[in-house]
Amino acid sequence: MATTARALMKALPRATSSVRYASRSPAAKQFFQQARRNYSSESSRSSSNAKYYYAAGAGVVAFSAGYLFSNYNSDIVKTNSVGLPETHIKQGSGGQALGLFKPTTEDYQKVYNAIAKKLWEEDKYDDGSYGPVLLRLAWHASGTYDAATGTGGSNGATMRHAPEAGHGANAGLKHARDFLEPIKEAFPWISYSDLWTLAGVCAVQEMQGPTIPWRPGRQDRDNSQCTPDGRLPDGSKAHDHIRAIFGRMGFNDQEMVALSGAHALGRCHEDRSGFDGPWTFSPTVLTNDYYKLLMEEKWGWRKWVGPKQYQDVATKSLMMLPTDMALINDDKFREWVKVYADDSEKFFKDFSDVVCKLFELGVPFQSLPTDRLSFKTFDEQALGQ
Repeated sequence: MATTARALMKALPRATSSVRYASRSPAAKQFFQQARRNYSSESSRSSSNAKYYYAAGAGVVAFSAGYLFSNYNSDIVKTNSVGLPETHIKQGSGGQALGLFKPTTEDYQKVYNAIAKKLWEEDKYDDGSYGPVLLRLAWHASGTYDAATGTGGSNGATMRHAPEAGHGANAGLKHARDFLEPIKEAFPWISYSDLWTLAGVCAVQEMQGPTIPWRPGRQDRDNSQCTPDGRLPDGSKAHDHIRAIFGRMGFNDQEMVALSGAHALGRCHEDRSGFDGPWTFSPTVLTNDYYKLLMEEKWGWRKWVGPKQYQDVATKSLMMLPTDMALINDDKFREWVKVYADDSEKFFKDFSDVVCKLFELGVPFQSLPTDRLSFKTFDEQALGQ
């Protein structure tokens, strides 16, 4: 099924922005709604000047000889000469030191490849991909950052623990955490904090999004570092809530709108947030359609027993949250919505920059921004053929 889905995604033509779902044939509508890999009306991957790092296909899931410590715990102790963390390997509860393991860029590419391979092989989740929920995991782990206190953020992976795991905004993210457990077992030297953010990077890139620069160095923490509930966005609120939540992390209006473009991916679930439905017709492919739909479609309140949400008038198959509509009801936000609706390359560049910033909030790196890595996708390495 994964091979078929990949072939369908590659074969589907890219339409221009003027193509509307309402004008498509009934057969096309049915395919777009039911296909494992949904239609995307945009755009080629943006290029990056950053250096790509290649790792050959052998070892996609497991380390090569001498590197697989599947029963060991790891602690980040320092960084090596190129800014990558060195991991002190210990054996089980006995704590016997086995020496210093120094991950290379190729080792991190192997972790990326293992996640990507699993994404393509396990394609029965939601609209055919775990990609959106992996991005949401990385986003929510990072989005708890408070610039005033320096608390929260991706460093720590505290969502593994109660009470943070049970916060309402994190409902359903156990699916993503469980998805990544086999990867953690195969690569025990990587922290959960680094694994979750790397999975977010992988999800964006494998869903045809831009390259997201990333660097390791996060350390896992216990439940004493869990953040209080209420630090993540509430979809039922208005523009002042958006500025309060994102402003607390240090983002400006442009960055807030760029980050909101992640809603091009995935869907809401009644049993999690209470809201229901996808934002776009291509919820497993990153495009700027989220902004186009906000600007071009007509939206009205959905008549149902759930919380207040909008639905598109034409097909009644898409939804927007009150926080989404706030982006076009606020003049300053709306300016950036229009920019991204009109220019997909600008969206991809700004999205890459702001996601990189989000994933690094509050992390006490010992490396420099110039040490960031850029990963090749599964297709760029020809591993998915």
